[in-house]
Amino acid sequence: MRLQYDLGNGQRMRIIFVFVIVAAAASLGCWSFGGAAGNRAVAAGPTPMKQDQTPKGDFVKHLPAGFEMPEDDSGKLLLREYGSVFITSATPPKKVVFKNQADVLGFQATLDKATQTIGGTKVELQRPAMDALNDAIAEARKVNLTIGPRGADSSRRDYDATVGLWASRVDPGFAHWVAAGKVSAAEAKRIKALTPYEQVPEILKLEQQQIWFAKTLDKSIIYSVAPPGTSQHLSMLALDVKEFENANVRAILARHGWFQTVSSDLPHFTYLGVSEAELPGLGLKKVENAGRVFWVPDM
Repeated sequence: MRLQYDLGNGQRMRIIFVFVIVAAAASLGCWSFGGAAGNRAVAAGPTPMKQDQTPKGDFVKHLPAGFEMPEDDSGKLLLREYGSVFITSATPPKKVVFKNQADVLGFQATLDKATQTIGGTKVELQRPAMDALNDAIAEARKVNLTIGPRGADSSRRDYDATVGLWASRVDPGFAHWVAAGKVSAAEAKRIKALTPYEQVPEILKLEQQQIWFAKTLDKSIIYSVAPPGTSQHLSMLALDVKEFENANVRAILARHGWFQTVSSDLPHFTYLGVSEAELPGLGLKKVENAGRVFWVPDM
């Protein structure tokens, strides 16, 4: 649409409004629940990697001392997706991606940990996170509510567990795309022969071509599973909560420093250990979806 105005003194100003609307029906819809991949809730639309993924803003200022800032696009994307955990008042990791099992176990060995059975399920967390969870459970009990883990893998995980979930998406994904002629058998074989750490950027590069690896093959794999070495459960600061649908439970958890920070995972809560009022000053922003509030890096 073009609007043209004649101004005084014979001058003419031409204002051109260009409206471009790109509709992608496959990228719209409601949130839905994933399968066995950590009980994730999957976003309907993929978020492709942008040309400039360089982290910016106050969030970066509050990253822990010695943090290894990613330099590649895939690492920067993963920082945006999972990075809220790095501003925790407990002990955050200092890298976006752990490289292997030894890397994860080495970090976990440095932590002050607590183990407890809740609702018949073993829960392992950093001690400050466990203390806050117990306080939340006690508050919930006063109003006849319960708070507990959703399953056996709801708290601490190791690297090998994340690798298994990753393979459950990558292997059938390659089978589909090779059969569809979108990826050559040789290329699929090459990538699958890489270590899981090396596979992550390769898979995310393919997804820039809309070769998706989520379970439904219509969105990014990061909306289905956390790539190996990136899960907040590795830091022992995350819990998948059985009662995640209850708004009162979510409010109680928030009052005790537990927030939802991964917008593609509805049962998932992260221990940040500060009040909600402090989060914007730490570089997080509030996003809302499906009647829920998520706190994500504001970059």
